[in-house]
Amino acid sequence: MPIIKVIIPAYNEANSIIKVIKDIPKSVDEVIVVNNGSTDNTQENAKNAGATVLWEPQKGYGFACLKGMDYIASLNLDRQPDIVVFLDGDYSDYPEELTKLVIPIIENDIDFVLGARVRHLREPNSMTPQQIFGNWLATTLMKLFFKGRFTDLGPFRAIKYNKLLELNMEDKTYGWTVEMQLKSIKKKLTYIEVPVKYKKRIGISKVSGTIKGTIFAGFKILSWIFKYSFKK
Repeated sequence: MPIIKVIIPAYNEANSIIKVIKDIPKSVDEVIVVNNGSTDNTQENAKNAGATVLWEPQKGYGFACLKGMDYIASLNLDRQPDIVVFLDGDYSDYPEELTKLVIPIIENDIDFVLGARVRHLREPNSMTPQQIFGNWLATTLMKLFFKGRFTDLGPFRAIKYNKLLELNMEDKTYGWTVEMQLKSIKKKLTYIEVPVKYKKRIGISKVSGTIKGTIFAGFKILSWIFKYSFKK
């Protein structure tokens, strides 16, 4: 069986993190929660739920993901994973659907699988209008400039660990998800989307829940797309 590790960036997710961890399939080797400067009980709750908890004081989604990757890289080779899954800590995704994401990698040798939050599987109002529009705009531009086939920028995703390393991820904040997708296209990774369910998150979103977060996320996403559109 392949070794699967899950990285969960978490900022003030004390009310949801236990639910997320408990619903992750037992086939997962290790759940890594990166406490991204939380001021609540996120760290204690995650540790009590059985996760490996890391501390990343520099706030930013990408900072947290990179911290998780640094930890994995520090492990002995026999403990390093075949597959890494990224999952949010707000309980908006259904962690038990992780199996749907890793099966195409295990059975069909796909490099990268994105959990697509398709409309008919989304709980009403689980995504804000700005999220829906931003996803449409970003994926439309990826299709126009790079012939991408993505329809979503969903955070629930699985990727072969060796392919993840090849992407040389660098974004420290909101551009992390689109960077991974753009680089996957540019490096000709095999990828597919798998429809996943999506519900209203517990708590307020740090991105779409604020005007500042929405604007900054939109800027980072578009900047990555235009950066790559002019890159040879």
